[in-house]
Amino acid sequence: MRKRSETARRTGGRAQDALRGDLYAPQCPSRGVLEHVTSRWGVLALVALLEGGTHRFSALRRKVAGVSEKMLSQTLQALEADGFVQREVFPEVPPRVEYTLTPLGHEVAGRVKGLAEWIEANLGRILTAREQRPVRAPRREAS
Repeated sequence: MRKRSETARRTGGRAQDALRGDLYAPQCPSRGVLEHVTSRWGVLALVALLEGGTHRFSALRRKVAGVSEKMLSQTLQALEADGFVQREVFPEVPPRVEYTLTPLGHEVAGRVKGLAEWIEANLGRILTAREQRPVRAPRREAS
């Protein structure tokens, strides 16, 4: 991680707000955040919450078809820990839990949605490129 910026020092900004990550540094926590945001389920959960607002767990699971309950739960916990998702539990029987994006979550979800839309719009080109790629022989293990 990089140190506080000069602007933050002059303006008295909080240390957490002034830290800048370095994704190329192996020990930087930004790598974990990148993993949470760009995982398959992370992208889909963020975009679903951006497009549909607040969701109950079961509705979000239906929207993100193919995700297991355990994987969605782990993904939401990671996104919540990173400050992107807010989890609200209502004291009902059975308990009702709703998930919504935080302001920080709206920012990152908007950026991830742009990537997802680009992939959808260019899928034909991507599949064509895959088909045109020569098949490589499997690598042999060194003995």
